[in-house]
Amino acid sequence: MEYFTEQAPTHREVMARIRSKYGERAKILTQKSVRLGGFMGFFAREGVEIAGYLSQEPIHAKRMDVEEEKKKILREVKSEQTLQQLLAEVQAIKSRIESDGGSAKGPEKHASLEEVEELLYENDFTRSFVDRIVERLKRDLTLEDLDDLRLVQTTVLGWIGEQISIYREVPKGKPRIIVLVGPTGVGKTTTIAKLAAVYGIVSEGKKAKSVRMLTIDNYRIGARNQIETYGEIMGIPVSCAETTLELKKKLALYQDVDMILIDTIGKSPKDYTRLAEMQELLAACGEQAEIYLALSATTKTADLREILQQFEPFKYRAIVLTKLDETMRVGNVVSVLAERQKQLLHFATGQVVPQDIERASVPVLLRHLEGFNVNHEYLDKKFEKSAPKDDFPAMEWK
Repeated sequence: MEYFTEQAPTHREVMARIRSKYGERAKILTQKSVRLGGFMGFFAREGVEIAGYLSQEPIHAKRMDVEEEKKKILREVKSEQTLQQLLAEVQAIKSRIESDGGSAKGPEKHASLEEVEELLYENDFTRSFVDRIVERLKRDLTLEDLDDLRLVQTTVLGWIGEQISIYREVPKGKPRIIVLVGPTGVGKTTTIAKLAAVYGIVSEGKKAKSVRMLTIDNYRIGARNQIETYGEIMGIPVSCAETTLELKKKLALYQDVDMILIDTIGKSPKDYTRLAEMQELLAACGEQAEIYLALSATTKTADLREILQQFEPFKYRAIVLTKLDETMRVGNVVSVLAERQKQLLHFATGQVVPQDIERASVPVLLRHLEGFNVNHEYLDKKFEKSAPKDDFPAMEWK
């Protein structure tokens, strides 16, 4: 689609100019008053500017020879042409350049595009993510579509959902070893306890698995006591390992159980020495171990990128997103995970064990975006097939 902008002293003149140039192809979008002509703020006059678009392929006019016009002005100046005549010539060139498509100012952005762009930034999506969405709207939607803001918002949420990837667990062998790594303070220990309760306690329609919890976090004050307390309440055995040899012995002792859940040391992604030590220790779990990275939904964009990068040597399979209940702005999480092509496994939505954990799903994450007025039933149906089918208990939408 091609846009145009025309100016003239009166509405009648600018419309005559548009009809003369574009005929019936011209469709009007906006009209506003402008100041025409002048030089350094003087001699300007009131005028009218109309912007629009052509409904068919435009006829490309021959571009003017700007250099030739400059030479013409210089010749006229040398022949002692008056200042007023010179200004008139400058204005004529300016008008011709603008009518030829050389104006730096294009048509105003559609209101729906501005609304969606503002919503995306309010939800902390990255600039590159927002730019891709807006460009896709311009490319894929008609002007009639853009006039329907609800349709535009639903479409945008659908595109955002397509960028969210859900991990499909494929457990192999017995016991199933699940390791949770991540920075300090993201809630790894509580998440391990939730998973132990989900799988290890009998509930309606589900047989309990034989589960063991194991911690290698002996550095943080109270960490061992915390997980042991959870274990006592749930009746699930808890062990501790400080060395590679101890970890290997514990794993050998638990060969007959269904699942071993391992809580790790919470370390800064910049603490390279500790991370390397922990990676060496976890090598005792073997290649069949499922390593997942715990991330807080409240983490800043730059920190998300750094954490994902620094824990890459652990070869984590997917993300467990914690503290989802503590924020309604998850655009940066969606943006960065899509940028790094990372998948989601679980959402942790509070401190209650085991209720506040659920299988990651696209509709749940989309519901944590603020300001969108959309058809949630449509989104649930659209992304229904993206939900993995496994033995994790189904949860109600929150």
